Amino acid sequence: MDIEKGFSIFGCSMLLTILLLLAPVIPAEDNPRLPSGLEWLTNDSDPVYASPQAVKGGTFNAAIFHFPLTFRVVGPDSNSSLRGLIQGNMFGLVGVHPNTDNIIPELATHWAYDKNGRTMYFKLNPDARWSDGKPVTAEDFAYTIDFMRSPHIVAPWYNDYYTRDIEGVVIYDDHTLSVSTTKALPDLYSRVGISPTPKHFYGDLDKDFVRKHNWSIVPTTGPYVISDYKKGKSITFKRKKDWWARDLKYFKNRFNVNKVIFTVVRDYNIQWEYFKKRKIDAFGITLPKYWHVKSDMDLVDNGYVHKIWFFNDTPQPSSGMYLNQDKPIFKDRNVRYAFAHGMNIQKVIDTVLRNDYFRLEHGAVGYGEYTNTDIRARRYDLEKVDQYMKASRWERGPDGIWAKSDLRFSAEVTYSYDEHTPRLVVLKEEAKKAGIELKLSRLDASADYKKVLEKKHDVAWMGWSTSLRPRFWEHYHSVNAHKPQTNNITNTDDPEIDVLIDTYRDTLDVEERKRLAKLLQEKIHEQGSYVPTFMVPYVRHAYWRWWRLPDVPGTKQSESLFSLFDSATGGLFWYDETVYAETRKAMKDKKSFSPVIQINQTYKLKQ
Repeated sequence: MDIEKGFSIFGCSMLLTILLLLAPVIPAEDNPRLPSGLEWLTNDSDPVYASPQAVKGGTFNAAIFHFPLTFRVVGPDSNSSLRGLIQGNMFGLVGVHPNTDNIIPELATHWAYDKNGRTMYFKLNPDARWSDGKPVTAEDFAYTIDFMRSPHIVAPWYNDYYTRDIEGVVIYDDHTLSVSTTKALPDLYSRVGISPTPKHFYGDLDKDFVRKHNWSIVPTTGPYVISDYKKGKSITFKRKKDWWARDLKYFKNRFNVNKVIFTVVRDYNIQWEYFKKRKIDAFGITLPKYWHVKSDMDLVDNGYVHKIWFFNDTPQPSSGMYLNQDKPIFKDRNVRYAFAHGMNIQKVIDTVLRNDYFRLEHGAVGYGEYTNTDIRARRYDLEKVDQYMKASRWERGPDGIWAKSDLRFSAEVTYSYDEHTPRLVVLKEEAKKAGIELKLSRLDASADYKKVLEKKHDVAWMGWSTSLRPRFWEHYHSVNAHKPQTNNITNTDDPEIDVLIDTYRDTLDVEERKRLAKLLQEKIHEQGSYVPTFMVPYVRHAYWRWWRLPDVPGTKQSESLFSLFDSATGGLFWYDETVYAETRKAMKDKKSFSPVIQINQTYKLKQ
């Protein structure tokens, strides 16, 4: 209870003050005490990964495809690319070191575990400040719970998660708190290491929240804050020069750019033209066409633009072909196996993808000891196609396509990205040799996603994003099958898999979770409703030479070397004013430098 408001209920504050002075000091129930015997932990011994040569300064120009419909990160229309940038600027209680995977401090300097397996205690850094200068306190974390549970934010998923999974926050003093989940969970820090919400900014929420805060620039705890925007055109972030964490061990020599300007450029090819005209400072050229062809240009040959190929070691998105088992042809496991053996993924890699991509073996690669390294994806094999189809009594029709009764081995492949059309054309031609007809259906991203989530697809060509650990419940538990708007897009309904998933979710034993994760990957492979395609365990960039990178240009977890705000991997690069002046003069004088094309395999994924 707010003491000042509590006293104001009574019209006699003086009398109450006298009584309180005379009364014995008795701990109140709403003033909890920390449990005794807590073991407070911290981590100031892991290696730093920023460069000591980094300096502050410069403006970094980048591009986004769309101007957001709101600056809110919750509620209607909030799921945009800007959301990730804003959330990247809102640090949490603790983070994870991107090379060691150990917990490291963010807003909290120390942490401790309760024996109940569902509570962690935190000591906040007393220097932590919001971007408007206000101190970050334990109350801001308690307010996160109230905020996320409020119906006024119009965010049912957050309402549900912060009610069903997060029990609450207990405040012990301004800089000490605990966060509890509703049940004991593995990797507890990843659930309870929540971010604060500025109570002093939002105050009491009401039904007008969505409209009132549509364009609010909310205080942050990270190094940047939105300083300017032009609707439909650009958004500018500015670095806080007096940022409270700038000299802390894991943040020192990071987040170096003074200003970041995101310009709306709605076409990828046009963004490339912007880059060549120095309107964008770095450009992702992971696609083979850009690395091999489009970046084969004078700007690179003359050394004005550098290229880098950096291998990382991150969980790989589960890219591939998802077969809808509610469709008649895919109810039979033999047919699903035949489909997999009829997809010549390696030919696509060898030809269209110039042998740059790697074959993805299954949907949980890159999770360390949680990954089953014995599983291999089914390869293109016409004899095995014949074997499986004949075992299920299918026969080749007059057009060479397999048929059985009124069924024909014909499947529509739904996809959304035009760059993928050449890949699918190769698969289509190779599938004909196997007696399989692929009908390619390219839709815009929204229509594609809607069709797949409504389970109206035959084959979905897509990939799911990664997480800290392999996820199975959303994608393979029967509770999510045969119904729209769930991620079980293969409609897997297998009692044995259900039991394994439930056990995997419930156990707190780390070794048992690893064993179950590997067993689930094996069972899902045996089930055959997912055909893994490619993985890209690296990033490739072109960038103007006045931008500098550390000796090891990124971390094991870096998905971009020019990530700006991410608390774990962002902000490692910096601007070199001297090199900028040197380069501009050389370009004016038509002088060149030696070309730089770097390939860094420090963290190359072991296969």
